[in-house]
Amino acid sequence: MEILTIKDASKLLEVDTKTIYRLVERGELPAFKVGRQWRMRLSDINAWIDDQLRAREVSGPYRLRQSVLIPEQASEPRPAGKAGRGFSDSAFSENADLPIHRWVPWIAGFSATFVSEALDRYLPDSPHPGDVCVLDPFAGVGTTLITALLRGHSSYGFEINPYAAEACELKANIQAIPVDELALCIDQFRRSLDNGVKAGKEPLSISPQGFRTRTPFLSPLVERKVLLVQDFITELTPPLVRKCFRLALASELVGFSNYSYEPSLGTRAAAGKQDVQDAPVISTVVRKLRLMLRDIRSTQQRLRDQDIAAKVRFCCGDFFRLESSVPDSTVDLVVTSPPYLNNYHYIRNSRPQVYWLGFAQSPGDLKEIEQGSFGKFWQTVRAQGPIDLIFPMRPLEDAIQSLRRINVDRGPYGGPGWANYAATYFNDCYRFAQVLARILKPRGKAVVVLGNSILQGVEFKTDTVFGDICQACGLHLEDIELLRKKRTGTSIINSSVRANSAPKKARLYESAVVVTNTRSSA
Repeated sequence: MEILTIKDASKLLEVDTKTIYRLVERGELPAFKVGRQWRMRLSDINAWIDDQLRAREVSGPYRLRQSVLIPEQASEPRPAGKAGRGFSDSAFSENADLPIHRWVPWIAGFSATFVSEALDRYLPDSPHPGDVCVLDPFAGVGTTLITALLRGHSSYGFEINPYAAEACELKANIQAIPVDELALCIDQFRRSLDNGVKAGKEPLSISPQGFRTRTPFLSPLVERKVLLVQDFITELTPPLVRKCFRLALASELVGFSNYSYEPSLGTRAAAGKQDVQDAPVISTVVRKLRLMLRDIRSTQQRLRDQDIAAKVRFCCGDFFRLESSVPDSTVDLVVTSPPYLNNYHYIRNSRPQVYWLGFAQSPGDLKEIEQGSFGKFWQTVRAQGPIDLIFPMRPLEDAIQSLRRINVDRGPYGGPGWANYAATYFNDCYRFAQVLARILKPRGKAVVVLGNSILQGVEFKTDTVFGDICQACGLHLEDIELLRKKRTGTSIINSSVRANSAPKKARLYESAVVVTNTRSSA
């Protein structure tokens, strides 16, 4: 039995100690006094958390719309400024309380509500929803795919990041996850790991040797618990059950660590936070697994009740290398968000999970991902000779040349290196637009979420540029809708967002670019 102090409970729940005191004194949080000090049992805290989640699921502010749970406050579109007909906020944080979508926090993702609105607005009415094809070429952790599935639409997804791909693939196979076996394994896990930790059992697994961080990623106490969890997972035989456990651990891994998302991955110390000396690893993983189990049960039941037989096809890998697997003129709707121009190292925020899940043993193992990612990785192109656009677009060419002339003395670390990166990124935008023109059905549409970026103080309005590129590839630019007037992001080196020295201030924003294939049927 683990006894917690008020301070322990505040760390566990990540709230101020005053909040814990208020809950205890109101009788809302189970606690007892030893002398004048409040104490709590960890088991009571876990049960209280489960009760809160159940209450939220049954009576919380949600309603069922077209087979997907969306926040009640999103019943009317929330325009961001004058944003056309007004999509809801696309931020992934909107998914925090939505079944299935809440399994993995994903900084680069977008909300299920946004996807649901895109499906409502642009998919044709069909007596056979399963015949409709929805595509996400940069699927992340599967928001588009699972939202389409719950609406009865077949979907197709690609993702190059192996950690995100594992999450996406698990969600795509949600109908096949054996819930009874999963429940049994969760119970066995709790008993086995609690006993192992108390008995001082030494783990057989080892930490990833090629994963280097300036500050130790995990404290010794936490690392031992994580390795014991990995020992248990290694022995699991049902493949989908094992993947559930892997995902539960990976999704909580940074929370145990001396790092945090602020919003990009950095040390807790740099964010003014103390390192994590110890953490309730076992109970946290169990809590995540039980939440996943509830979501799986309810989703499987919903799909059975509504007789949804839609299929999700998913491929782990580079979309540009695999796009030939999508036949011509077969896609009704694309809803996606490629990596942004300011996201110059797509894999960076998930390096801990990529290494700890065994997808990489050394930095060299990441090269294929870095070179295959949309827009590539800055370090793969910065030192090359001048890279030109592969398509004519004079204003963009002028902007890239202006960037190339900045901080020339710094070589690849100055404007010349960033100009290569920008040219490579927009060349990939052009390649993507060409693929869209090939795979979309006549009157098929694509909704592509993009944000502007600032390199060396030069702003690139990526949404506008991409719209122009799509038109050059024969697609019709239907709309560019502002989603967020201000977003969090990294604007790279000497931008007016990070340094007031720039002569003109700019702000990072996010838009949805909507294009249509206007060609007639053959």
